[in-house]
Amino acid sequence: MDSLSEISTLSGAALNRDGMAAALARGVRTFDGCALDDADLSRLDLQDCTFVRCTFGGAVLYACKLARTVWLRCRAGGADFEAADAVDAQFDSCDLNNTKWRRARLASVRYANCKLTGASLEETSHLGAAFEESLLVGADLRGFSFKSATLKQLDFSDAYLAGCDFREAVFDGGSLRNAVLKQAKFTGADLRSVNLEGVKLSEAGLFKGAVISHSQAAAFLGELGLIVA
Repeated sequence: MDSLSEISTLSGAALNRDGMAAALARGVRTFDGCALDDADLSRLDLQDCTFVRCTFGGAVLYACKLARTVWLRCRAGGADFEAADAVDAQFDSCDLNNTKWRRARLASVRYANCKLTGASLEETSHLGAAFEESLLVGADLRGFSFKSATLKQLDFSDAYLAGCDFREAVFDGGSLRNAVLKQAKFTGADLRSVNLEGVKLSEAGLFKGAVISHSQAAAFLGELGLIVA
C-alpha cells in the first residue's frame, strides 16, 4: 500500500470525537469497518467522506457537514442527524432505523436498499431526494414531497404521511398499508401496484384523480357492502 492510500483510508478503528477529528486532520476520507457508536460528532466537517461497513449506533451528528458523503452497508440505528447538511449524500444498504433527520438538508440525497423504519424526516429540505427499495415503516414523513417521482418498492406501512405530495408519482410496488394519509395529495398518481390495505372509505376522496386497479376499486366498494363480480 502506498503512502497516499495509508493516509486517505482508515480501517477497523474505534473512534470517538477526538479520534475522528484527528483522522480528518491527517487527510483520512475513507473509513472502512470503523466503530463510532454513541460518539458525539456534532458539527464536524465530514464532507466527501466515504463510510464502508461502519457503525454509528446512537451517534450524534447534529449539524454535521455531510455533503457528498457515501455510506455503504453502515449501521446507524438511533443516530441523530438533526440539522445536518447531507446534500448529494448517498446511503446504500444501510440500517438507519429510528434515526432523526429533523431540519436536515437532504436535497438530492439518495437512499437505496435502506432500512428507515421509525425514522423522523419532518421539516427537512429535500428537493430531489430519492428513495428506492427501502423500508419506511412507521417513519414520520409529514409534508414530504414525492411529486412526479417513481417510488420503487417503498414500504410506507404505518408511516405518518400527513400532507405529503404524491401528485403524478408512480408507485412501483411497495405499500401504503395503514399509513396516516390526512391531507395527502394523490392527483395523477399511479397506485395500481401499491398495497392500499387499511385505507378507509372515508379517505377515498384523497385518491380523486389517481389511477387504481380493478382489485383496489373492488376493495373500496367492498367497504360499502357491494360485491364487484
